[in-house]
Amino acid sequence: MSPRLSVVVPIYNVERYLQECLESIAAQSFEDFECVLVDDGSTDGSAAIAEAFAAGDPRFRLVRQENKGLGAARNTGWRHLAPGTEFLTFVDSDDTLPTGAYQLMVSTLDESGSDFVAGNALRLRVAGLFPSHGHRRPFAETRLSTHVREVPSLVTDRTAWNKVYRRSFFDAAGVLYPEGILYEDAPVSVPLHYLAKSVDVLSEPIYHWRVRESGDLSITQVKTDPRGVIDRVRSIELVREWLLARPEPEFAEYLRSYDHNTLVEELPMFFWSVPDGDRGYRAAYQEHVSRLLRAIGVERIDGLPAQLRLKYRLTLANRMERFVAVQRLHRQVRNLRSRRAAA
Repeated sequence: MSPRLSVVVPIYNVERYLQECLESIAAQSFEDFECVLVDDGSTDGSAAIAEAFAAGDPRFRLVRQENKGLGAARNTGWRHLAPGTEFLTFVDSDDTLPTGAYQLMVSTLDESGSDFVAGNALRLRVAGLFPSHGHRRPFAETRLSTHVREVPSLVTDRTAWNKVYRRSFFDAAGVLYPEGILYEDAPVSVPLHYLAKSVDVLSEPIYHWRVRESGDLSITQVKTDPRGVIDRVRSIELVREWLLARPEPEFAEYLRSYDHNTLVEELPMFFWSVPDGDRGYRAAYQEHVSRLLRAIGVERIDGLPAQLRLKYRLTLANRMERFVAVQRLHRQVRNLRSRRAAA
């Protein structure tokens, strides 16, 4: 008999955190699972930790490959699942889960029959657990058998690891993680939200998402690395390409709503990094964001709030010195308001 749930854990140079991650999976109150550990060419002691853990718990097994990146490691794990498992989930190897996470998620799917369930997350810091700002809005309340049409904020639910998929749905969708880029979550998570007949949304935190604070920042935490903006834009483009390729008429509206969220929520996150970035970062921002704006349609900028219109027009005109001055002023105003609110 196959276990009901398959857990895929890609591993790369996380010896500081891996034991805690695997222990949190082993301690799940839902015990009917397999865990496929994919060592993605680690050069530290991670593979030895994984091998030792698998030797002590038959539910865990280790697959090794040359370093290919997080997306490729997730895909490798998917290809090595036991046949016949009913559900699929992913865990990043520096994170942890509360003990009842999978029991809650699987029982929710048993009740609803939805294609997948997604849950809230907490940020895991040295000082403890704190709310995840990015998950606050889509997971404000529990909703069963819903859809991104009914809860538009679910378009921001892009992370790979806060979900349990019905495996038949995941396999049939044929959407795998892009390889060789950062921010590989969205080109899977967003299309699957649109493809699902229904999804379950849990306000209960089911995942502890680590913030690395000890000097070994993950590359996505380095906000002024040009690769961050280049790959984030490419991730958005991959979602757009997938939506554009769908023949069903409703996908034209899905693309419009996705583009709107990109303009008002996702791209503005880069604004704050531009003043702190060097010339290379600013050039990467200008080139790649401008390309995306032209693909979306520069006429869409006209309907945005004045502050966004100004920043996007400065970006398109390659007036980066003026952009930096505007953004620094915006930062000063925001900080002043924050101090007044705290007083």
